[in-house]
Amino acid sequence: MTMNVERLRALHALSVHGTIAAAAEALHVTPSGVSQQLAKLERETGHRLLEPRGRGVRLTGAGHVLAGHAARVLAQLAAARADLDGLREDAVGPVRLGSFVTAARSVLPPALIALRERHPRLSPTLREGEAETVLPALVRGDIDVAVVESWDTLPTPIPATVSRLLLSSDVIDLALPAGHPLARRRSVDLAELRGMRWAAWTAGGICEGQLLQTLREHEADPVIVCNVADYPTQLAFVAADLAAALIPRLGRDPVPGGVRMLATRPVVRRGIYAAWRTDADRPAVRACVEALRAVAERLAAESSAA
Repeated sequence: MTMNVERLRALHALSVHGTIAAAAEALHVTPSGVSQQLAKLERETGHRLLEPRGRGVRLTGAGHVLAGHAARVLAQLAAARADLDGLREDAVGPVRLGSFVTAARSVLPPALIALRERHPRLSPTLREGEAETVLPALVRGDIDVAVVESWDTLPTPIPATVSRLLLSSDVIDLALPAGHPLARRRSVDLAELRGMRWAAWTAGGICEGQLLQTLREHEADPVIVCNVADYPTQLAFVAADLAAALIPRLGRDPVPGGVRMLATRPVVRRGIYAAWRTDADRPAVRACVEALRAVAERLAAESSAA
């Protein structure tokens, strides 16, 4: 059984206003138009919905039952329309984020708290991954906003269909065992690091490639002895005098004993970017990007001042 929404609207108006004339006035149509809609609705439902009362009509038992359903249907349609209109103006509904691990740990929690406070109708979710996994997911439409890193020495390729915004610029420091001869310095030239053993991110990934490119540019071709996608574990290798590491300041855990952090010459930086599909720009996405930008800038300023 199919029921036309406009005919349900006519029945609802009659139940609220009491007469066909009043219902017609409320709907901005003619009384005959309301009568025709109600007659068609009776044929659609197979029930008599109206009965004579004096010079007018009143609802039958079936009419009252259907009028109650009509009120709920129309209310639900109004809510749906309001939500859809809100998508043009407000950040509502689900939004899926993907982020590399250090940003997921340091930037995302305060950003999600800010989103919850400012946009309570937004429903964000997060999945962790490096640029080589979250950017393809973004292009496929599996996520809405990606947070990726891009080292100056080896920029992360951004697909042509994706827009990006720099959230902050982060400095990369050199972690050396405290007993290493260079550890007494305040800064070290990258060219002095030839022949050293290194801890790096996952083998074959963009992060390892960024370390390799950074050192090879200064003829310090590295020997990788540890591949692990976790900076605290890399620092544990440094503390044990097993490797050196390049460690970003953003999201850095307390440096363990036995490790010295030194500036590099030249300074090595990485940009932290929010990325989204250009054709999927909407208030929910913009709200997420703004929250990420504010938190990332604050954390970067704190790490630089430390």
